[in-house]
Amino acid sequence: NFGSQRVRMLGEAYSKHRREIVRAYISNIYRAREKVWITNSYFVPSSVITRALVRSARRGVDVRVLLPGRSDVEVVRLASRAMYDKLMDAGVRIFEWTANVLHAKTAVIDGSWSTIGTLNLDYRSLRGNLEVNVSVFDPGFGAVMEQSFLRDLDRSLEIDPHQFAFRPLAERALGGA
Repeated sequence: NFGSQRVRMLGEAYSKHRREIVRAYISNIYRAREKVWITNSYFVPSSVITRALVRSARRGVDVRVLLPGRSDVEVVRLASRAMYDKLMDAGVRIFEWTANVLHAKTAVIDGSWSTIGTLNLDYRSLRGNLEVNVSVFDPGFGAVMEQSFLRDLDRSLEIDPHQFAFRPLAERALGGA
């Protein structure tokens, strides 16, 4: 505990802790009642994470994902965009950052559980990279995280599902959709 906040380091330095951060994400996404707001710079989620996001959105949770509009790894951005249809069909709202490079990796769920760290929701982070996140269970800190997320949305564009479905054929082919 740090004051009234419950703070926990989630590390992946040892094989027995390899999935600790992901398990924390998934369990909190499934427990969400109101909001799941995620910012992630390299977002190619596993089927388990995708399923958690889809199920939460389908049961009425406000699921929003903020991703880079431009990336230093274009193939990851294209792979990420290939996931958009499935997520948006379930009601997940997707936003793309319009300013310079987005490198944040944060989440806030129901305004009470938050995480900040190095974990990208992509294959490399989930399988091989050594990652560390801090999770904080505190409504005051969660409110700060929510306000930061909303400020970031002011510098982002929401992806319109209808327009996205009619994006250029070349982009659809490259993105696998």
